[in-house]
Amino acid sequence: MKIITVPTEDTFFHHLLTAGVDDGLILQTPDGHRFMLCSLEDWEGFDVGESDDFEQEVEATGQNAELMTLLAKRRSHGKRIPLETLKEELGLDT
Repeated sequence: MKIITVPTEDTFFHHLLTAGVDDGLILQTPDGHRFMLCSLEDWEGFDVGESDDFEQEVEATGQNAELMTLLAKRRSHGKRIPLETLKEELGLDT
């Protein structure tokens, strides 16, 4: 992905960036193409490698201690709902 620095003199883009900080924005062109604008301030990304081999990617992901710590922390928050219960509540066939 390419990073483009927006000059402070470009008030239109700065207005969009300011408006999108908290909740994000969906920008739409006249022909219907949509783009999402959101802040990456609290975003966490993890590099797992550049292999075309899926098994190598899975292994590299599993060895990423920082990612595994984040996932364990997220997993411990909130109530879990069994898949069968969720399907039942949504009226989906099991």
